[in-house]
Amino acid sequence: MEKKYILPMIPLRGLTVFPYTVLHFDVEREKSVKALEEAMMRNQLVFLTTQKQPEVDDPSIEDIYKVGTITKIKQMLKLPGNIIRVLVEGINRAEIKEIINSESFYEVEVIEKQTEEEIKKDAEIEALMRSVISAFEEYAEFAPKFPIDNLYNVTSIEEPGRLSDVITAHINLSPNQNHELMECFDVKKRLEKLLGFLFKEIEILNIARDINIKVRKKIDKAQKEYFLKEQLKVIKAELGETDEADQEVEEYRKKIEKADAPQEVKEKAYHELERLRKMSPGTAESSIIRTYLDWLIELPWNYETKDMLDLKRAEKILNEDHYGLQKVKERILEFLAVRSYYEKMKSPILCLVGPPGVGKTSFGRSIARAMDRKFVRMSLGGVRDEAEIRGHRRTYVGAIPGGIINSIKTAGSKNPVFLFDEIDKISSDFRGDPASAMLEVLDPEQNNTFRDHYLDLPFDLSKVLFITTANTLDTIPLPLIDRMEVIYISGYTEAEKIHIAKDYLIPRILKDHGVDENKIKIQDSAIIGIITEYTREAGVRLLEQNLSKIVRKAIKKIVEDDLRTIKIGKKNLQTYLGKPIYRFDKANLDNKIGMVTGLAWTRVGGDTLTIEASTMSGSGKLTLTGQLGDIMKESAEAGLSYIRANAEKYGIDKDFYKKLDIHVHVPEGATPKDGPSAGITIVTAMVSALKKIPVRGDTAMTGEITLTGKVLPIGGLKEKILAAHRAGIKKVVIPVENKRDLDEIPQSIKRRIDFKFVSNIDEVLKSVLVGDDEHDDKIS
Repeated sequence: MEKKYILPMIPLRGLTVFPYTVLHFDVEREKSVKALEEAMMRNQLVFLTTQKQPEVDDPSIEDIYKVGTITKIKQMLKLPGNIIRVLVEGINRAEIKEIINSESFYEVEVIEKQTEEEIKKDAEIEALMRSVISAFEEYAEFAPKFPIDNLYNVTSIEEPGRLSDVITAHINLSPNQNHELMECFDVKKRLEKLLGFLFKEIEILNIARDINIKVRKKIDKAQKEYFLKEQLKVIKAELGETDEADQEVEEYRKKIEKADAPQEVKEKAYHELERLRKMSPGTAESSIIRTYLDWLIELPWNYETKDMLDLKRAEKILNEDHYGLQKVKERILEFLAVRSYYEKMKSPILCLVGPPGVGKTSFGRSIARAMDRKFVRMSLGGVRDEAEIRGHRRTYVGAIPGGIINSIKTAGSKNPVFLFDEIDKISSDFRGDPASAMLEVLDPEQNNTFRDHYLDLPFDLSKVLFITTANTLDTIPLPLIDRMEVIYISGYTEAEKIHIAKDYLIPRILKDHGVDENKIKIQDSAIIGIITEYTREAGVRLLEQNLSKIVRKAIKKIVEDDLRTIKIGKKNLQTYLGKPIYRFDKANLDNKIGMVTGLAWTRVGGDTLTIEASTMSGSGKLTLTGQLGDIMKESAEAGLSYIRANAEKYGIDKDFYKKLDIHVHVPEGATPKDGPSAGITIVTAMVSALKKIPVRGDTAMTGEITLTGKVLPIGGLKEKILAAHRAGIKKVVIPVENKRDLDEIPQSIKRRIDFKFVSNIDEVLKSVLVGDDEHDDKIS
């Protein structure tokens, strides 16, 4: 049966009041206060419903649910701040039919639905009630601090509608679930929904209980450990024992927590720390663990410096520190340019190959300064033990990490410029092959998980810019060369050396000796004199040593004679350096029979090579002296066979090999010599000796010869041409196929040397043998 009421209405925020329940709430809004006053003046009845959005301060009819509860006001209490606390009792559900007033307060006409007396209680409803009560009892077991008295009062209710409303008021449901039950006028459906909600809440409480049990166990274990540790501290204090070991372990633990390291590293560190905690502080093993933990904590696992990608600044720095070396500078600038577009680009692995003293090692430091990176250097000269690269395993006494990890720690970042110096000097013995260990380090596809034997943890080396230096590639294994980008650096010309001395070496030497630049002045003529008469090198190392010697002697003279300034020129150079060591004058360039100047490539640059040949009565024996290698001996034998086959062509007695012995000698016999490029030089010397015709002294040559007289190309042309220039050679004979290599020769050198390109030995002999027209005609 339906009943109509006209009642004041109070919209509640986040609260649902069900029939048959008693609760209190606070009223503060002006409309709600006036609705309370109106209800008290009438019959103390007020209609309570719920707002859809609690944050709305002045809700309209669209902002509230239409189904609510008719309640009776039991008590009102005024609190400070114009707040009224109201105690109400829910009577029955009702639904808003019409809004009567909404000006000063809400007044609505509501329709009350059927009462408990009108609900027929059948077997199905009875079964639902029992299921709900059983679920509610189970809920009460899990619910924290649920009053037992309330449980008894609830389960003794016999009216189904009242039972559902009272239980709903006692369980923790969401606002949407409460409203869903509030709008359900059908008692049977309401019980079914309530039962579903109860089962869901019980499941949630079950899960929460399991979680609480697990957390409690962990907390109890931690509390127990803490309690036992505190007891142990007190016991140790009573016994007079110190707790330095515990303090040390705690300090390590804090350091590990603060360390910016991968999780795998931290787990390893905690494992070792637990071992340390259980050990006696005085054992040898504890010292090993401490050292290991120090390495794990101090390594820059994730720290890297930020690259300076300003190309103009980088180019300026590279030019300030080094003269020339354009190929290397260009490669570094290319890397920086690409890095500015794509930061994840893998770093190149450069190998600078060239003679000593050209600035290979110091260039690595300049690259680091240009990129604003840390710089570390590791010399590989004479390294024989693989452990120097990968480290020793911790099972060995005195084990330490290898040089790579040690250098990374010194740098303090995971992306330094790392210079491997003298990589061609690595050797191997029974302790392993260090060159093979370098294969992983210098491979961008593998070095992101480089594993040092001591650490036994992967370390990322992919961000490191590796640079290697070498004098030659001959002794480097091919797989290692394949992993590197080889850049050849040739020796310097005389003009370049003068420029380097004036702009780089002299200012640095004066600064190192604390001398003002105006105090000691070294003139260009002195620099030229040092280059031509006191040094014979591809680089500038000896030049720097001689300049330093001059500065030291000049300082001594300034102090002894109390001089203001000193000038060093060509005239007084011998005063500081003594007599010249080398002389390149016309006496050395005279035309001589059987003496030819060849050009050779060595690990320290190019060099001139004098080859002498003489004949004597004998039976055709060929004697080779001067510590010649097998290849060079074979070239001499091939050359002699060619001369025998073409003796008449050159005006030589065809039976000379039966009457004469030939002796070919290369001076400086203590120095080993080898290679095929002296072929045409040896042939020219033998032809000159056999024909008794002199060879031009101002001419040098290089080229391999075949049995048919063809001249084959050679390598190291730039170094050889620079050596010829240093020796004062005016003309150089080279294979025609090497003509393309002249692009690498500086123009200043090309202008001073006359190049003769040859394809066969006839052209060689015609251009270097000094004779009359008859001889020239025979050769041509």
